[in-house]
Amino acid sequence: MCTVCGCGTQAVIDKDKAQTAHDHDHGHEHHHGDHDHGHHHDHDHEHHHAEDGAVHYGKGIAGVHVPGLSQERIIQIETDILSKNDSHADKNRAFFVRNGIFALNFVSSPGSGKTSLLVRTINELKDRLEISVIEGDQQTSNDAARIRETGAPAIQINTGKGCHLDAHMVGHAVEDLRPQPGSVLFIENVGNLVCPAAFDLGEAHKVAVLSVTEGEDKPLKYPDMFAAADLMILNKSDLLPHLDFNVGLCIANALRVNPRLQTLTVSARTGEGMEAFYAWLEASAARQAAKAA
Repeated sequence: MCTVCGCGTQAVIDKDKAQTAHDHDHGHEHHHGDHDHGHHHDHDHEHHHAEDGAVHYGKGIAGVHVPGLSQERIIQIETDILSKNDSHADKNRAFFVRNGIFALNFVSSPGSGKTSLLVRTINELKDRLEISVIEGDQQTSNDAARIRETGAPAIQINTGKGCHLDAHMVGHAVEDLRPQPGSVLFIENVGNLVCPAAFDLGEAHKVAVLSVTEGEDKPLKYPDMFAAADLMILNKSDLLPHLDFNVGLCIANALRVNPRLQTLTVSARTGEGMEAFYAWLEASAARQAAKAA
């Protein structure tokens, strides 16, 4: 959440490699004048010593600890931020539904293979689907350049110190990208398994991409993200012979967090399992387009 990570308010949207600064109000005010710097801590609410020796800072009513802010003030700030974001997300979603655009929000930690997954998907489906991409990173336009090499239109959003995309950023990117009615829009979020879970972008589904190199317990460590997702793609399956990774345990952990979560095991490098993702994608996109017909 922004009250914890302190992410910035300005994003840079790169249309055609030339970057243009958009100094918009993204609903990320941080109300510095409201911070109480007196260092008073309500220890009963802010952290808790567990029997296993861990110190938990998420036991208060806000679920987070921010020095200088009461739990009630944290809730107020987060409510204001998310309310503004949700308003923009509702507008994005209405536009997507009205135009039959199937939007997916891809979320993961850095290095899971999201961009490689999208590149392979576009190359193999570009004769069957119209696809465009919004790329989110803190810096560089490297991923958007990789997407454009496939022939698909792509816009890069650089968030600076921000650790996630928000609905306002995506709304402006959509205005510039102009996805075709009945098309598919991939939104590749900033690599982060925390903040993107809370920010609705107007997408039809969040897709959590998890690499087999990351460990079977990732869904338990970052439950909010996997609870918010509708599909988990377990990527880099070609590395399984070289790793001590239990696919069944990973999926079981994810289902403990989210019993309705669909799961697929794929390799974006070799193509193993990708046909199942394509079938899910094409069927879902067809249903979205039918709603607008």
